[in-house]
Amino acid sequence: MQEFALLNTFRTLFEGTKYKHRDSSLGDLVASQLYEDLVSLGKSDKLAARVKSHERVVNLGNKTVGRPSRRGDGTFGELVPTAVAITEAGLLVARGEVANIEIGAETKILAKAMIKQIDRVIGDLARQVEEFRSTGGNPICVGIVGVNFAPVYTSYEGDREYLTDGKKRKHPLQEAAEAENRLLARAAPSFFEFQILRFRATNVLPFPFEWLDFAQTAKEYSALLVRLSREYDHRFR
Repeated sequence: MQEFALLNTFRTLFEGTKYKHRDSSLGDLVASQLYEDLVSLGKSDKLAARVKSHERVVNLGNKTVGRPSRRGDGTFGELVPTAVAITEAGLLVARGEVANIEIGAETKILAKAMIKQIDRVIGDLARQVEEFRSTGGNPICVGIVGVNFAPVYTSYEGDREYLTDGKKRKHPLQEAAEAENRLLARAAPSFFEFQILRFRATNVLPFPFEWLDFAQTAKEYSALLVRLSREYDHRFR
């Protein structure tokens, strides 16, 4: 089975390490791998050629130059002519400033207290799509949301630990299905592509991680990449 950078990177946020809920860079890290997978899959010769020539890059600041906007987790577009594309070892897609957004990705992770925060998360997702579109052009918007199905979970605030108890602090498994249903009903319609990443992570030593159904997740994600590649060729001739 083909390896996918986005799925592997998502896994590393939890496996063998304490998940950091308030680290906003984690969403960037996951979303940026979408473009690595698009190039690796090779379903769009046009996109691959533009990436290879550094005409298209992942945006370092997740904004377009000269257009005020709220930052997104991962944006891909045309390199500003006076900017320099920055290459990194092991990565196919260079980094740099973009003049427009051709693909915009937003990542959210619901690890615990899902229903408590679901309205805010859905609102953030919808607003980010509006921001991608407000910069002009016709960006393809992609939403990736991780939903935890673990039977128990521990979160950390400084030196304090908070273990779910199934009552006041609901276990992830108690809320995951409802959270997913709300996301699909209220957030997914705003995006061209939207995927739920279903996983189990307790955030307790030794910090185990597993996909709820890896074969299905990989199948859904690979199909998303194919459709995204075809749409790219259609929109950006």
